[in-house]
Amino acid sequence: MAKRIIRINPADNVAVVLADEIKAGETLTEGGVTVTLKDDMIRGHKVALTDIAQGGDVVKYGYPIGHATSHITAGEHVHSHNLATSLDLDLEYTYNPVTIEAKPSSSEPPTINGYLRANGEMGIRNELWIVPTVGCVNGQAQAIVKRLTEECDTCHVDDVRAFTHNYGCSQLGTDHENTRSALAALIKHPNAGGVLVLGLGCENNQLATLRDTLGDYDPSRIKFLVAQEVDDEIEEGVAIGKQLIETMKNDRRQPLPMSLLKVGLKCGGSDGLSGITANPLVGMVSDKLIECGATTIMTEVPEMFGAETILMNRAVDRKIFNKITSLINDFKDYFRSYGQPIYENPSPGNKAGGITTLEEKSLGCVQKGGTKPVVDVIGYARQATKAGLNLLNAPGNDLVASTALALAGCHIVLFTTGRGTPFGTFVPTMKISTNTALYEKKKHWIDFNAGTIIEGESINNASKRMLDKIIDTASGMLLEHELTGAKEIAIFKTGVTL
Repeated sequence: MAKRIIRINPADNVAVVLADEIKAGETLTEGGVTVTLKDDMIRGHKVALTDIAQGGDVVKYGYPIGHATSHITAGEHVHSHNLATSLDLDLEYTYNPVTIEAKPSSSEPPTINGYLRANGEMGIRNELWIVPTVGCVNGQAQAIVKRLTEECDTCHVDDVRAFTHNYGCSQLGTDHENTRSALAALIKHPNAGGVLVLGLGCENNQLATLRDTLGDYDPSRIKFLVAQEVDDEIEEGVAIGKQLIETMKNDRRQPLPMSLLKVGLKCGGSDGLSGITANPLVGMVSDKLIECGATTIMTEVPEMFGAETILMNRAVDRKIFNKITSLINDFKDYFRSYGQPIYENPSPGNKAGGITTLEEKSLGCVQKGGTKPVVDVIGYARQATKAGLNLLNAPGNDLVASTALALAGCHIVLFTTGRGTPFGTFVPTMKISTNTALYEKKKHWIDFNAGTIIEGESINNASKRMLDKIIDTASGMLLEHELTGAKEIAIFKTGVTL
């Protein structure tokens, strides 16, 4: 018989419901503790294993996830009505490094059939992108895509796509710089075999400055067009697009080393099983990728609050520890600068799925980072340059964070979810369900089911399946959001609009 509740850590004084529903009055034994439920319970929610005094710590994952706001008796439902965060606004951090054993891959790392770009980077897709410098030409970009797909043989091109957005003008300072840096990172992403950068002409985000931000680029693959400088920007854009499609005809997949792969780690629509199934699974896969020489990147800085010391103590040295400390504190200052509460989290969907406090959400969230040392902290729209686990400065919002991971160079984003979502960013976005019910209901959204881990499959076996799925995806297999055409970008907006 399948387990109905689980005590994740021997130190925990709560267990998590695994069954779809358990009725009050049922007696269950878990982790050496027998408890009779006092309330009806649904999957992902917490039940007290012992009495917890008012003000006492509620412990899950072996760490406090908040304090009891009233006396809780064994068997009671533990959630927002009797549990609250214990986080303070400001914390003093001390570097207490943990020893992490280096573990190289025990076998020859697998190869990926990817596209080798002229600069030595790998692409796992060969797509033609139209990138507007400003929202004013979004319609023109889409019109160019429509004409190209109607008039051209694009069987050798994986996709023709306009990545529209609302920015590029009426922005100031850092906010404007973020947009320019984000577009530059998008334009140079190796998953694009050709890019047409489409400007209006009078916008703040001038093409000349954007070219400077790009640095070195391949002029046979990246072309520019200013709409106000030509009679018919659609005709000109289509002509340039046809040139790029012709250039891309010579591109072929070839075996390339795993060390060129960069993978983003993200969760969204989390539930009470996220920290039990999908996130620990992704963490194990992250470790395996790193052992093969690859790079993994984790973001969602607000969802590190409450679990940040775990990452800090895994910093490869004191310099990186200091960078993680700044990452956390600077994001808190970002909240304060707009007069917003720092700990306004979790979301309604998270709470419906059984997550109560930010500590609980964060402790589940950081498990995506596995056990390897943190080798670097990356600024928004900056490239990851060090193999291993990296942290990225970006918010928790699903599309903004996933876009930020791709802008940092990720070829694929692993996206765990307990509630489900159909979206995808501009690189393959692999949706991983925390539970089988979601996978069965939304197979047109979900690419991989981690719910099997509570149904008898070992996490090690599931990690092998996921690694195979990643290699297949990197070698050309399309994910669900790619099949439906759900591919978008969202730029991190950080300032006023003029």
